[in-house]
Amino acid sequence: MATIKDVARAARVSVTTVSHVVNKTRFVSEEGRTRVEQAIRELGYVPSAVARSLQRSATNTLGMLIPNSSNPYFAEIVRGIEDRCFGAGYNLVLCNTDDEPRRQGMVLQVLAERRVDGLIVVSSGEDPALPGLLAGLRMPTVMVDREIDTLPCDLVETAHMQGALLAVQHLATLGHRRIACIGGPAGVATADQRAEGWRMALATLGLPSAGLLHAGDFTSEGGYAAMHAILRQTPRPSAVFVANDLMAIGALCAAHECGVAVPDALSVVGFDDIELARFACPPLTTVAQPKQRIAAMAVDMLLERIEGRRQDARKVVLQPELRVRASTAPYQEMTP
Repeated sequence: MATIKDVARAARVSVTTVSHVVNKTRFVSEEGRTRVEQAIRELGYVPSAVARSLQRSATNTLGMLIPNSSNPYFAEIVRGIEDRCFGAGYNLVLCNTDDEPRRQGMVLQVLAERRVDGLIVVSSGEDPALPGLLAGLRMPTVMVDREIDTLPCDLVETAHMQGALLAVQHLATLGHRRIACIGGPAGVATADQRAEGWRMALATLGLPSAGLLHAGDFTSEGGYAAMHAILRQTPRPSAVFVANDLMAIGALCAAHECGVAVPDALSVVGFDDIELARFACPPLTTVAQPKQRIAAMAVDMLLERIEGRRQDARKVVLQPELRVRASTAPYQEMTP
């Protein structure tokens, strides 16, 4: 592999001159620049990104922390963020905490050692040490999807309670009066907000909620187990709001196993609108998060802070939309 010394020798200039041409840090005559650029092409020289970052105190690299890389929602967010980073001339280093809050500190240390210019963080739940760790890095940070109240940094998220309200109102409009909920993990802000939105919507409509909230964990297995518990209830709910699509897909599988027809005997609404939701059986009615807007705004807000165009923390809350598909239908009285 060619080195900077090889380029300097071939171009008949000093190593310093090659460095100035590569990094555009000082004027070099047209003749000298031409010889250097020709030598770079002929030798296939690739400048060291590490060395250049040390000179400029920037790496053009962003770090991102997500709770679970196997969750399609996060995969779709990451894809949008990678596209936005690429368009802005930045690379992305992605780290997964596997839904373990205690791993967040170790992962943040890895990202800091890689000298990333800024962080995009989706937290893994309750971790009392996380705000202090992020503050100690003194690095521009944008939180996505999950807010940390004690951390004065940028945030972009969806109005989760409003999304739950849309789901419950849709089911109530269809005539459902006993509407269960499969919630997410305790201590995760998005799960708490969606469950609270479900409760508030039922209270506003004068519908019962006691005994109708079932614990889930944002996985298809969790939704599958919770739906089995719901179907054992007497009287059985006629509709279920599920706090994410991955659990809803597991819930649909459980209903099918138990011989409960969706939507004729049971209506199901998810949350997120992952790509798989359209291909569930039946296609899943769900609350859509504006994932592409979330991704674009997270990168844009972070670059504003990195480039010094803004100092004050900014909070952006985007509105969800209901996507009505084939997993919901008007209530039908079940005959004994």
